[in-house]
Amino acid sequence: MVLPDPEIVVRQLGLCDYSDALKAQQAFTRARHFDDPDEFWVVEHPSVYTLGQAGKMEHVLDPRDVPVIRSDRGGQVTYHGPGQVVIYPLLNVKRRQLTVRGLVSSLERAVINCLQEFGLQGETRSGAPGVYVDTRKIAALGLRISRGYSYHGLSVNVAMDLTPFERINPCGYNDLKVTDFVREGVATTTAQVAERLIKALKREVCSEKTLGTPIAESSTGLN
Repeated sequence: MVLPDPEIVVRQLGLCDYSDALKAQQAFTRARHFDDPDEFWVVEHPSVYTLGQAGKMEHVLDPRDVPVIRSDRGGQVTYHGPGQVVIYPLLNVKRRQLTVRGLVSSLERAVINCLQEFGLQGETRSGAPGVYVDTRKIAALGLRISRGYSYHGLSVNVAMDLTPFERINPCGYNDLKVTDFVREGVATTTAQVAERLIKALKREVCSEKTLGTPIAESSTGLN
């Protein structure tokens, strides 16, 4: 069942500085009205480490020349860089009656369904949100809910230089292995992954499976 709702607008922002994207999300969220359509922003970021609100610098082991930016999402530290698809779901979670768990689960399911289309078996892990191929993390999540609207979102590794992940404790975990589509034997592009992931996300966030008690303002530590 698809719930009646305004169309979700998809904006392709291309390569975008992380700080600029964050400020734009915050401004968009502050200015929203209840009946405004939801949006998905699709971006890639130049190399950057981001820390969640309560993120600990001790998890940034050796940043070298990669900037470290404090964010207002939940979670610890992660890396964004070229070859990674980042999607920011700017959703009216009150209108969609989404719970925190429902929103997180819908994002994870969308990634898993996208992976399946490329022949990869994704899975979730208890206590370590995100999506994994075996024990290797291929997608990270981190959210912020403000005034009943979500921002931040998810990142999926497609064809990256993964060495920057070796210089942090990804998501606050020692020795967490990170992978991407290429390392898993799938030759594809960020554009192809983004296209299929957007379709999967639309199916999930408009599904009756996401219904529940609306969520309050929070930073969700998920990446």
